[in-house]
Amino acid sequence: MGKRLNQEERLKIVKEALAGVKVGVLARMYDIHPETIREWIREHRDSIPQEEIPKADEHLQELQRLQKVEERYEKACKVLGEKELEIEILRELLKKKNPAYLKNLK
Repeated sequence: MGKRLNQEERLKIVKEALAGVKVGVLARMYDIHPETIREWIREHRDSIPQEEIPKADEHLQELQRLQKVEERYEKACKVLGEKELEIEILRELLKKKNPAYLKNLK
């Protein structure tokens, strides 16, 4: 972890937490320890006006969008891994002097 965030980023995370997003979810999203986020909330919760705190439904939409993006990313990584494996197998077959598939062609 050991991420350094500027004051604006910290306030953004605090606002999300005050809007109702769970600290654990924020910790995973931003790769920050949950206790660090809780400490920021204690420091800044009184200095943030109520009008600046986003509504919970906006965060739910953003989290749903993020979840869809993550699912597509995972699927793309899986497909990419399969293709890399196929390429590696084909390269190994090309290296062989007498591959088994050529014997069946005669």
